[in-house]
Amino acid sequence: MSIAENRKAHFNYHIEERFEAGIMLTGWEIKAIRAGQVQLTDGYVVVKGGELFLIGARINALRSASTHVKPEPDRTKKLLMHKDQIRRLIGKTDQKGFTLVPLNLHYKGGLVKVDIALAKGKDLHDKRETEKSRDWEREKGRLMRHKVSGPAKD
Repeated sequence: MSIAENRKAHFNYHIEERFEAGIMLTGWEIKAIRAGQVQLTDGYVVVKGGELFLIGARINALRSASTHVKPEPDRTKKLLMHKDQIRRLIGKTDQKGFTLVPLNLHYKGGLVKVDIALAKGKDLHDKRETEKSRDWEREKGRLMRHKVSGPAKD
């Protein structure tokens, strides 16, 4: 079950490979995620010291958060993956143009997981092409609906 999606990722990047990672969260963050107070749009993944960290993903605290906890919405969150997968990702991101972006946050077996993608940035003309194809698909759907449910011929 999906919690939050990064819809801009498919528009801004060519997605090469997808990976699933665990994410280290605190109690107030879990409660806020269950309430839908999460945004991945500005998030990205960095590698520091052989570990993966999610930066820029915003989790807004609930108003009923505990008084002894100081919620930090933009806190850096550690991602959990097997060492061999991390090494492989480090090797790929060292290549020119590859980056790691979060795609979505979802539940799996009661735990919150994040899908990350090995991606290459799109150029401006690629983004325009994506927009054109999306508009054409929408227009084609409209035409087909109009043709099927068009005016009755008597």
